[in-house]
Amino acid sequence: MLQAMRASAKYIWIIIVILFVGGFLLAQTSGLLGTAPVTNTTAVATVNGEEILATTWYQATQNLEQQQTQQSGRSVSLDERDRIADQAFEQLVNEVLLRQEYKHRGIIVTDDEIKSAALNNPPPQLMQSPDLQTNGQFDPDKYRRFLSSSVARQEGLLVQLEQYYRSEIPREKLYDQVAVDVYIPDTHLWQRYKDSHDSAQISFVAFTPDRIPDSQVKVSDDEIRAYYDSHKKEFDRPGRAQLSFVTIPRSVTAADSAALRAHAQTVRAKILAGEKFEDVAKAESADSVSGANGGSLGSGGRGRFVKPFEDAAYALKPGEISEPVLTQFGYHVIKLNERKGDILTLSHILLKIEQTDAEATATDRKADSLSRLASSQDQSRKLDEAARALKLPVLHATATEGNPVTFNGRLVPSVGPWAFKGVKAGETSELFDAEDGYYLARLDSLEPAGTRSLDQMKDEIRQILIKDKKVGQLGLQARNFAKLAGAGSLEDASKLTNVPVNTTGTFTRITGDPTLGGLPEAIGAAFALPVGAVSEPIKSTGVVLVERVNRRIPADSAAWEAQKSDQRASETNGMRQQRVRIFLDNLRQTAKITDRRKKIEAASRRTDQ
Repeated sequence: MLQAMRASAKYIWIIIVILFVGGFLLAQTSGLLGTAPVTNTTAVATVNGEEILATTWYQATQNLEQQQTQQSGRSVSLDERDRIADQAFEQLVNEVLLRQEYKHRGIIVTDDEIKSAALNNPPPQLMQSPDLQTNGQFDPDKYRRFLSSSVARQEGLLVQLEQYYRSEIPREKLYDQVAVDVYIPDTHLWQRYKDSHDSAQISFVAFTPDRIPDSQVKVSDDEIRAYYDSHKKEFDRPGRAQLSFVTIPRSVTAADSAALRAHAQTVRAKILAGEKFEDVAKAESADSVSGANGGSLGSGGRGRFVKPFEDAAYALKPGEISEPVLTQFGYHVIKLNERKGDILTLSHILLKIEQTDAEATATDRKADSLSRLASSQDQSRKLDEAARALKLPVLHATATEGNPVTFNGRLVPSVGPWAFKGVKAGETSELFDAEDGYYLARLDSLEPAGTRSLDQMKDEIRQILIKDKKVGQLGLQARNFAKLAGAGSLEDASKLTNVPVNTTGTFTRITGDPTLGGLPEAIGAAFALPVGAVSEPIKSTGVVLVERVNRRIPADSAAWEAQKSDQRASETNGMRQQRVRIFLDNLRQTAKITDRRKKIEAASRRTDQ
């Protein structure tokens, strides 16, 4: 077993993942930007006066990017790179805040605590490793033998584990201190149980703004200005860019699919002829994560996989190898290792449907021509000329800063982030190489982020105020209706006023009812009104309701008592987690954080130009 571990060298990767998940990567490097105005002492941020170096952030970003690349088996897009850079920044800021809090509270970790944790509380990623399991379950004896082996020492795993626990143990101590006094009384538990088990069913009428024509509502310029002044923060908008782009897709044909299925049959035949499934998976599988583990998908019940895959897996007998199974991800060769009831232990080999070599070469040549004719140009006509020459349609899309660009429901990778990196109108991008094809874009116009002016928001504000005024006027109609309904019935009043009656299904305070649209005021009234009584008008967002409770079923107190201990344990854990989240949010909000990322990136762009 230890030789297999050494050969795969995967435990270093597992520990790296652990360290990333914990958010404690503080590698430092230099010279990453070449001639850019960043040195070993340039700070990308300060947190309560403590600096985070730009080089530290770049290295943490690079490490996270390498992690994702290794897991996915492909390079990341600019959209993904921006997200990864934000993730790395947040991790580094949180690390500094936590380290400062440990010092403030006097929290330390001893060598004995690290040794005990390493022996008795292994990281979750190690517990999930197939080589440390027996019959699908984590085996503590295998784990401890591995820790004492020469492999663990020579591969540096013990050092990595020590770094992990020196980060993890103080954090656990801090969280325990923050949430140590959490206690949930019976009254709270009973109310929470009632919220999810009391049920009601109502009938109601809804008075909506469309009952009043816009022409009957007057909104003055002074009202619009007053609304704008008091809601100015709501009119902050991200940057918007208008883009043109062309794409050269990696089109896959029926012949490509047939060729891959034939290859999948060949792969299956190798295994049936005696080759180890694990070895073939490592050599062939396009699923880089499971492939590195010999194709292992671990153990679990139904609902883990897409239907064609799951149906084929549950049709197998232990030790059986499936025929090629087609899903949206490609062809799978599946092995059922073990079955206990509905719990399956599976392995698979994924073969992605891709272009043949000849078609891929033709696509690449066309992409090279596009790049030569139009990439990284400052003349807008170059994109149109290249599109005509290569007979490619010019497509158009709107990009919103911080969001990916889509066209007809499909992602247009990398184009959005590129548009907000200091590009000028008329410039074209480099050629972006994505999994589904090549993309090249042109920035047609850019509206920078900022607060929209009164003139820009005037029409939108007018519609908001018209709607608000209509809801105010609807109150009188609803009061008259409620009087009629109180004197007779909801149905009688409906006939007289031509306002339809709606009836909900049975719902709880937690679930609500789709007919009500989740209106909290109406849901609350359903559990407060006497059964059979008609309510006064109930104002909610954009609507006024009059309702009647038809029936109400209270929660069963005996059933609550029977499950109270489990509920207390679950809610205590949830409340502890909430307490920790609130603490971390307050720690962040009260900290003095200076974020210099945009300034550094802007300075880097000026230097590059």
